[in-house]
Amino acid sequence: MDSFQKSKLMVFPRSVLIGHGVISEVATLSQDLELGETVLVASGPKTFKLAGESVGKHLEKGDYKVHHAPVEKATMKEVDKTVAAAEAKGCEAIFGVGGGTVVDVAKLAAYRLKVPFVSVPTSPAHDGLASGRASVSDAEEKKSMEATSPLGILADTAVIQKAPYRFLASGCADILSNTTAVLDWQLAERLRGEEYSSFAAVLSKTAAELILNNADAIKPGLEESSWFVMKSLITSGVAMSVAGTSRPASGAEHMFSHQLDRLAPGRALHGEQCGIGTILTMYLHGGDWQKIRDTLKKVGAPTTAKELGIPKKKIIQALCTAHEVRPERYTILGDKGLTPQAAAKLAKETGVVGGIL
Repeated sequence: MDSFQKSKLMVFPRSVLIGHGVISEVATLSQDLELGETVLVASGPKTFKLAGESVGKHLEKGDYKVHHAPVEKATMKEVDKTVAAAEAKGCEAIFGVGGGTVVDVAKLAAYRLKVPFVSVPTSPAHDGLASGRASVSDAEEKKSMEATSPLGILADTAVIQKAPYRFLASGCADILSNTTAVLDWQLAERLRGEEYSSFAAVLSKTAAELILNNADAIKPGLEESSWFVMKSLITSGVAMSVAGTSRPASGAEHMFSHQLDRLAPGRALHGEQCGIGTILTMYLHGGDWQKIRDTLKKVGAPTTAKELGIPKKKIIQALCTAHEVRPERYTILGDKGLTPQAAAKLAKETGVVGGIL
């Protein structure tokens, strides 16, 4: 009889700090994580002033040698620049202080250098802040790549609250998409024999339920709203770490969003598009798509093409071609996608589009 040889590596954050003013504890967090004494703080022009400079000063007070690296775009060129900056100074860890752009570049640079990565989000727009995946552009095409999962996460709600409320609503929408992502994953297990983790799925659904159950408490101007959303985003990121794939938080609704990025770039936020995609794909799954729609409305996220600022025809086109984004990933869209007639009917019946197409 053959011996059992299955193995799997799961990487989780060792330390997570969420709350008001926790940036002041960054040196203590670093000591707990046993980071080397020379570190790189990557941040954007705005996020440097918002939090990156403060992170650096607190680390210096803790006797760390701190170097700063600017990040402007989520591109491979920026990753190369960040890697070069860290190598030049002999940095033993990288802090990503900013939104999704900075965090993705920093975690990919850390992955290349095989050094620890600490996530310090300043925006709650999506769950990439806690995952081991990074979305960066390479030759004008955005790709999702394996990266370093954060060894530590420091989420200062006093800082995050200063981000435009639209980003918080987008983060909620991104988390709600876990509901259909898990359904797609279960479908792929049944029909294609894909490996499935019930533990990762439970974590993913728990993150979504935090938003579904607390939607009435998520409002502009409330720091507690940032608290709820950050807990959910981090839980979602950990679910992906458990699975070793983005499957628990990325299904057909994400493929729809990525296709909109190609067809109507720069019109809406990633999470906003995923929220609309979740309404549509939950309808296809036969689930309670109205609850998803109503929750999105409660938190102030878009539920229609008009609110997204994307033409109706682009919505239909994205629905028909979304399956091409990741053909190896089986979802409710199947291998051939939707016909234009089926896509138009779906978009109208869910209220995502109205009027004559």
